[in-house]
Amino acid sequence: MRAVFQPKQGFKLFDCVVSRQAFSLDRCSKLREKIPSSNEEDRLDEGESSDSDDEISMRGKEDEAKEIEQKTEVPADIPVPAGIVDISCHPKRNIIAAGLIDGSIVLHSYGVGNAGNKHLISFDHHKQSCRTLCFSDSGEHLFTGAQDAIINVLDLETNSVCHKFTRVNGCPPYSMLSVDDYLLASGEDEGAVVLWDLRMQAPIHCFNHCEDFISSLVTNKEKKILLTTSGDGFLSTYNIRRNKLETQSEPYDSELLCAGIVKDGTKVVVGAGDGSLSFCNWGEFSFLTDKFLIHPGTIDALLVIEDDVICTGCEDGKVRAVQLSPKRILGYLGSHAGFTVERVRMCYEKLFIASSSYDEKIKFWDLSGIEELKMGEIKKKTSKLPCIGKESFFSDLQ
Repeated sequence: MRAVFQPKQGFKLFDCVVSRQAFSLDRCSKLREKIPSSNEEDRLDEGESSDSDDEISMRGKEDEAKEIEQKTEVPADIPVPAGIVDISCHPKRNIIAAGLIDGSIVLHSYGVGNAGNKHLISFDHHKQSCRTLCFSDSGEHLFTGAQDAIINVLDLETNSVCHKFTRVNGCPPYSMLSVDDYLLASGEDEGAVVLWDLRMQAPIHCFNHCEDFISSLVTNKEKKILLTTSGDGFLSTYNIRRNKLETQSEPYDSELLCAGIVKDGTKVVVGAGDGSLSFCNWGEFSFLTDKFLIHPGTIDALLVIEDDVICTGCEDGKVRAVQLSPKRILGYLGSHAGFTVERVRMCYEKLFIASSSYDEKIKFWDLSGIEELKMGEIKKKTSKLPCIGKESFFSDLQ
């Protein structure tokens, strides 16, 4: 067993601070051996996938996507001792947590220049693979879920497990979302969505409307509607105040792996196993429209950057910036050398993002180049508009 940092008595963590299938060792080894798939393309498909000739031509356009220049220095890569399954950024400090395939959880502070990256603490309370983790809204707790179907709640003031959640006949969690300081939502391997309250031992509600893994959970600003994607191709919404299913979409023809809310809460974007992004209006979840095929492999991670810009993590190892209006790839921020990008998270100060893969590294990417690309395109279009002035317009009337 590897050495674990043991804090001194009275030590507090913050005092020192300046996709996918079931995650298993077999899956990890397969991902390591996987050869990155060839590039596919940037296009909008309003119906079924086009014929192979069209797909090939669009794939060529994807090859033209350039690497986005990193304008600002970012924290150095953080190496970890085992494959990373999930990462989560602290909501109020420059701290990142990683759940590893050997069951351990490691926390690092990150920074540039003299601050640098520092290992803070490691936890080994899980004896099986850590499947998912997330910080509470306040940052006082860290929720961790493992292959043994147990969810632990870590108190980061005392660096100890203060709660342990489990349910009869429960399955391992695949995804988790902290709704508020007390309410936690988890999505399980066999399709259950479970609501937990820190003040109670048993789950407060369990929804069983899907049969495959719950790949992602998202909630709106009002924290009233919980939106989930699943491996059996359903987009489902639950009213978590009334504990009931609101809507469930028609089954998509591919597994749905991630989702985000964009356009000031009026639209939802969903990433799928076929490399497409699909959209629907908020409140109209029955059908996904505007199938936009832009990726050469599965879209395993999705992060909303702005109202019309998202970052995606793909099977080919690249982290892409995608503009939604107009629909186009702005470029890619960087890559994990062909390893599937499993997670993309926003860092605390929102100056850069973090991504993780099975290359056993957490990488950071600068976001400032994205805005420059957008502004450059606006200036380019504006410069093409005809200049109509008073003198030139009336010059022929004298």
